[in-house]
Order: sequence, then C-alpha cells, then structure tokens
Amino acid sequence: MTLLFDKADPRDDAPLVPANAAESEAPTGSRRRVIEIGLVNNMSDAALRATERQFQRLLRDADGSSTVRLHCLALPSVARSHATRQRIASLYTDIADIDALRLDGLIVTGAEPRAARLQDEPYWDEMRALVDWAEAHTRSTIWSCLAAHAAVLHLDGVERQRLPRKCAGVYHCEAPGDDALLVGLPAQPRVPHSRLNDLPADKLVAANYTVLTQAPGAGVDIFTRQNRSRFVFFQGHPEYDPASLQREYLRDIGRYLTGERADYPDVPVDYFDAATEQALRALRCEAETRRDPALIAKLPPLTMRAGVADAVAATASTLFRNWLASMAS
Repeated sequence: MTLLFDKADPRDDAPLVPANAAESEAPTGSRRRVIEIGLVNNMSDAALRATERQFQRLLRDADGSSTVRLHCLALPSVARSHATRQRIASLYTDIADIDALRLDGLIVTGAEPRAARLQDEPYWDEMRALVDWAEAHTRSTIWSCLAAHAAVLHLDGVERQRLPRKCAGVYHCEAPGDDALLVGLPAQPRVPHSRLNDLPADKLVAANYTVLTQAPGAGVDIFTRQNRSRFVFFQGHPEYDPASLQREYLRDIGRYLTGERADYPDVPVDYFDAATEQALRALRCEAETRRDPALIAKLPPLTMRAGVADAVAATASTLFRNWLASMAS
C-alpha cells in the first residue's frame, strides 16, 4: 500500500509538504488509479494530531497494492484554539473545495459532545450538509462515534440515547455475518469504545440499518446503510492507538479533581492489567473522599493488559484493508 498526502504528512515529526507534492511522489511509471480518501477531522485540539496519525497508519499499513491519497479537512464550526485554526488553515484542504478532490471514500470523525442535543451543536448544519454530500459523491463513507450518531439522526431521525455511565474500554465484538467488511477478522475482534451515548440495535434494525458487529457490554459496534453510497458506521474507535483510552481516562480524572465534572470516571473495561486496576481503584477512593487536584501526582504506573494492543491493531487493520478493497475495483 502506497500512501500519499495532500498538503502535509500528518505525523508530528514529519516535514511539511507543499500542496502539490503528493503528485510528484506517485510511483514512477505507475498507472494504478489513486484511491482518493478524505478525512474530516473534528476531534478536539488535544486529539487532532493523534487522529491524523491513527488514520494515516491504518491507511498506510493496509495490505494491498493500491495507492491512496489522504486529504485532511475539518468542519469550520467546531470550536478551535487560534493555534489549531492556523494549523488547519495551513495544512488542511478547505472543506469548501471538497468537490474538486473527487473523493472515492470519506472518513468523518466525531467531536467531543458539548450539547445535550446534537441539533444544538454548533456544527450541526455543516454535519447534515456533509452527510448529504457524501451520499451523492462517495462510494463509501465511514462515520465514527458522534458523527455516526449525527448521520443516523439526520438520515432517519433515530435519536441517540444517553448512557447511565460512559462506555469506555476494549470490547470483544461478535461478528456473526459474512459481510465483505468483516472478511479475515480475528477470531475475537477487539475494538475500543469511548462514548456517552448509544444507538440501540432494535432502533437501527427498525430503520433498515444492518448491524454487523455487537459487543457484550457496549452494544452495537459496526452497522451499515446502503443507498447511493455505502455508509459504514462505527460506534467504537478501531483507529485508536494503544494509549488513546489512557489519555482520555487521565483527562477525565483531571476534570473530576478540578471540579469540571461531577463523577469520577470508571476504569476502562479490559484495558489495564489487574495490578494497575487495583491501584487506580485505591486512588479513586481517596479522590472521592478528598477531591484535590494535587492527587494527580499519586497516579500509579499504568500498564495495559497483555495482548490488547495487538488485538486492537489486528482488528482495525483488517477493517480498513477491506474498506479500501471495496473501492479499489
């Protein structure tokens, strides 16, 4: 798999690349059609670059002979710092120019929820327009987490439901179907989830969506909708790198200790090893007795469960390899 970039290589340590440089990097003498993929990155400022790297890695490492060009875009109404807006303006393709990219596929990330209702998010109208555009102009689009909830609400009026507690952890997924997206998955696919809301299977099936995978304890994982374009919806985050859930968990602990959130976050499911979980439970007991930002210094060494990172990576690489293959023919 050859991966080219429009405007920039999204790695933090990579040099910036002129807007037309990706063209010159195409394999000499190659007549293969380039698969054009857009990434609409709506993640928070803190997660923006990590998200670029995660999807870059998955597209680069997919096992195939295709050449892929990745274009990064962003919705203008997502709240950003001045520095992040400058970076997007310099390195991303303006989403107003999306028609000119002639995309085969699109990946749309979620954003950290700010409003109780999706319709009250500042980017709601832009997201709805993007859903309609993707339906008319792509062969397939991946909608991730909150973006999946927004797309389903816009398309069919299916409302997400608030969960009693945040769904966070690495879950074993059951994949009983034979969809082409699932070909070659590990015997026990594992996918990170990190969300406050849920789309129940019965509501999706009633609205003519096809549920491909479900995870005990997390509910629906992947589901699809076929119309002019094939929409693939992820309630989880197969793209997450091994430390993503750790970063979010530490962020949420910090928010609790400073009073930004009312409840102490649960330890992510099946993510840390037993000794780490025990130490984190002890810290929680102390924090709930005496809320103090200084307690963050008592965080124990954090160790993941053996095999989790490899299992997540194997699941994600298979999903993205199959997704790209669907557009390579």
